[in-house]
Amino acid sequence: MEDTVEHTIAAPRRNAGQLLDAAVGYAEERHWDVLPGAWLVEDASPFGISGISGPSGNSGTSGRGGPRCSCGDTACPAPGAHPSGPGWVGEASGSGPAVRRMWQRQPHASVLLPTGRTFDAIDVPEDAGCLALARMERMELPLGPVLGTPSRRMIFFVLPGAVVKVPDLLRRLGWAPSSLDLVVRGDGDWVPAPPTRLGTGGVVQWVRQPTALNRWLPDTEELISPLAYACGR
Repeated sequence: MEDTVEHTIAAPRRNAGQLLDAAVGYAEERHWDVLPGAWLVEDASPFGISGISGPSGNSGTSGRGGPRCSCGDTACPAPGAHPSGPGWVGEASGSGPAVRRMWQRQPHASVLLPTGRTFDAIDVPEDAGCLALARMERMELPLGPVLGTPSRRMIFFVLPGAVVKVPDLLRRLGWAPSSLDLVVRGDGDWVPAPPTRLGTGGVVQWVRQPTALNRWLPDTEELISPLAYACGR
């Protein structure tokens, strides 16, 4: 594998310039749609002080120390890495200038990539992902970018259409789709992209960087067998 997945409990706050540069790069260099999401705020910020509302109108304080999600939900299941509102589908853009304007308005916003447009994503546990990736490389299978998250997941980018294809492909391989911890993200979903920070766990990282060599993504059929095998072990 090109890189190892690191996990840091106290990852540094992502510089706003890094977030903007990454978001614009994804749009201009990969032609991916990009979406600004929620972000983490520290106790010293207005959203972390009792009685001060965050964007959602909630207080944003839970009585615990550490960073909180800008959405203000004290029980946010994805702190700092989810769309900011229900209309996010129409807000994503693949235009570099438009993306730049988004982050100039929200400089600390997380970087989210909508799925089901230029790519789908197959999300598996980290242990299974590492095993599958090693096998794919030995088999010299075509590979696209691969993400690693602090929640110990690996996310493989594939051509759109995986949501429809995967259940039938798994059944042909002898697996019931519900028996595997294998999640396919397509239309109406998203994945976080580096350098987005997820809660207190750390930052999202590329296990396999987007490069000119993996601009053409693999089809689901090419990767599903090693992924299913690894998840089923």
